[in-house]
Amino acid sequence: MIFNVSSGSGWIEVVCGSMFSGKTQELIRRLKLANIARQKVQVFNSHLDTRYSKEHLVSHDKLVLAARPVKTAKEILKEIAPDTQVVGIDETHFFGEEIVEVCQELANSGKRVIAAGLDQDYRGEAFLNMARLMAVAEFITKNLAICMVCGNPAHFSQRLAGSSRRIEVGSGEKYEARCRKCFKPEK
Repeated sequence: MIFNVSSGSGWIEVVCGSMFSGKTQELIRRLKLANIARQKVQVFNSHLDTRYSKEHLVSHDKLVLAARPVKTAKEILKEIAPDTQVVGIDETHFFGEEIVEVCQELANSGKRVIAAGLDQDYRGEAFLNMARLMAVAEFITKNLAICMVCGNPAHFSQRLAGSSRRIEVGSGEKYEARCRKCFKPEK
């Protein structure tokens, strides 16, 4: 999707789904297209996501795009240049409830905001900030992965190892995509 962000009207796009569903890959694709269209782009990621790089978005299939790590959603507002047209935010579920207000403020100021993140945790419970963000977004894309057990479409992230903390950063060593039938949530 390439839209004319010079019209002064902003909006929010959310890319959500399970682990390994291509959320970051889709975010990078959209941001690269905005760059090709000569739109001023700024990209942010949670400081917690250091799996592949501290200062880049990196998809599981190794697509890379420079990004600024931030601790809080409010930091994004401080870093935005006045001429920025498109704002990309990855791992949106890592930010608190304030991410919704930040995305709204950016969109209300005429910016295209593309936010990617998990919609559910490893127990299959919704991340409320993502649910609230989807409620106010103009565009929502829900990506599905492939179940690592049976090969069906998957929209759950099965935790294989780790603690009982809700946020546990990891990749293939800690998580795999599962379909509804194969998903075994921890209680």
